[in-house]
Amino acid sequence: MRLVFAGTPDTALPSLRALLDSPRHEVVAVVTRPDAQSGRGRQVHPSPVAQLAEESGIEVLKPAKAGDPGFLDRLRAINPDCCPVVAYGALLPQSALDIPPHGWINLHFSLLPAWRGAAPVQHAVLHGDEITGASTFRIVKELDAGPVFGVVTEEIRPDDTSGDLLARLAESGAGLLVATLDGVEDGVLEARPQPADGVSIAPKIGVDDGRVDWAAPAMRVDRLVRACTPAPGAWTEFRGQRVKLGPVRLAPEADKLEPGEMAASKKAVLVGTGSHPIELGEVQPQGKRLMTSAEWARGVRVTGQDRLG
Repeated sequence: MRLVFAGTPDTALPSLRALLDSPRHEVVAVVTRPDAQSGRGRQVHPSPVAQLAEESGIEVLKPAKAGDPGFLDRLRAINPDCCPVVAYGALLPQSALDIPPHGWINLHFSLLPAWRGAAPVQHAVLHGDEITGASTFRIVKELDAGPVFGVVTEEIRPDDTSGDLLARLAESGAGLLVATLDGVEDGVLEARPQPADGVSIAPKIGVDDGRVDWAAPAMRVDRLVRACTPAPGAWTEFRGQRVKLGPVRLAPEADKLEPGEMAASKKAVLVGTGSHPIELGEVQPQGKRLMTSAEWARGVRVTGQDRLG
């Protein structure tokens, strides 16, 4: 099939590469978000999908909105059979959805109807799900509610961060997306409506959501930190300044500490929660580099009166 691929971040690259390598399909163009500021110098850069497309000699479309008349005219002229989508990051109006005969087929990183929305992987980690996966479905006007073509499943490991889990799903999901498009082209794959039960919503997790509540149980703290790694980042306050936190270790064997109370040794820093303590992993004080928690504690000279949060 003639394909126009829609995607923006690194997460979409395994799928784009798989479709570029497919002998059955031709990616004739990509649609991606406009160039944006990134990096320490805040310079304007094209998206990862745009960079790969340009390296591959493929036309790149960067509409400010997917309903822009110029973009819709160009999409009609390209005349794609189908538009696969992975983490595009913008709403698609009905005027765009109506153009390809086989519609827009999205790879979503959850087992729909669970975790519809912008942050399915983060919410799966945050809520302690044991199994998640990826789904391919036909995009409709309602958010992530279209009929499903197929799924792959993935176990969530006890130490998985959102970044770890998303990287695995991006790879396995790429295979699912190619298989879905193969089946659609052959006319042997039928999309089935999502069940009405089991719907959950996964809104975007922002910086404020990453603040650790030390009165929460240790398991909740652990899940929050892993869910917010690498983005937007979990954090707490120490002496009035923010400290970014990497993944922690549950320490039920340690002596009881009050929420936010710290016990620092040469090798570790324990912090009290609403249940048992946790051991801090790497930390990044405001305006400084990433370091081990023990190194940080030595530098700031943690005292018995200090508290996090």
